Amino acid sequence: MKIESGQRVVFTGDSITSAARNFAANGEGGDDAFGSGYVRMVKSIIESGYPERNIRFINTGYGGNTIRDLAGRWQADVVDREPDWLSVKIGINDVWRQFDAPLRSELHVVPEEYQATYRRLLAPLRAKLKGLVLCSPYVIDDDPKDAMRARMDEYRAMCQELAREFDAIYVDTQAPFDAYLKYHHPNALCWDRIHPSATGHMLIARAWLDAVGFDWHA
Repeated sequence: MKIESGQRVVFTGDSITSAARNFAANGEGGDDAFGSGYVRMVKSIIESGYPERNIRFINTGYGGNTIRDLAGRWQADVVDREPDWLSVKIGINDVWRQFDAPLRSELHVVPEEYQATYRRLLAPLRAKLKGLVLCSPYVIDDDPKDAMRARMDEYRAMCQELAREFDAIYVDTQAPFDAYLKYHHPNALCWDRIHPSATGHMLIARAWLDAVGFDWHA
C-alpha cells in the first residue's frame, strides 16, 4: 500500500465524506469522529490490515459543501492539518444545486468556477504532499441521458483532468455504482440518488482502497 507508516491522511469534502460525523471531535478520535460512511470504512480496513503502520486519519467533510464552500475552510480544515496524504471528494453539490434549486443561480457553481477554484486550492499544496487522491463526484443513476447524470459526468471529467494535472490518484466513484446498478435499482442504495446506504459507502471505500494499493490479503 502506498500510504506509509506514521503518515497523516486527511479526508475532506461534502456530506458523503462527513457522513454525519461528530463535529465536536474535530475530525479525529473515536469512531463517531469519522462518521458512518466510506471514511470510517477506509480507516477501519486499513487499521485492521496494516496495524503496524500507525496511520493517522482525520475527517473534515462538511455536509452541503460545494468547491466554493470548501475554499472558505481550506486553510483550517486542510492546510493547517498538515496532511501527508490528502483525499478530496467534492462536486456533487456543485451540480445538484443546478437541479434542485434551478432559480437560485447564486448557488450554482459552473464548470469554469469549479475547475479554477479546485486548481487554485491544490496548486500551492501539492508539493508538500506525499500523496493526493481526487475522488470524482457521482449520481446514483445509470442513465447517461438523464440531465443531472450528464452534467455530473462533465464535472467527473474535470476531476479526472485535475488528477492528471496534479499527479494525483484518481478514484472514479461513479464506476462502482454503475457496476452495481446492472443488478439493482438505484433505490436499493439510496432515496435521493446521492446519499448512499452502507453498501454504497462500501463501494466507494473499496474503490478508494484499490486506488491506493491496499492489499486485501494483508
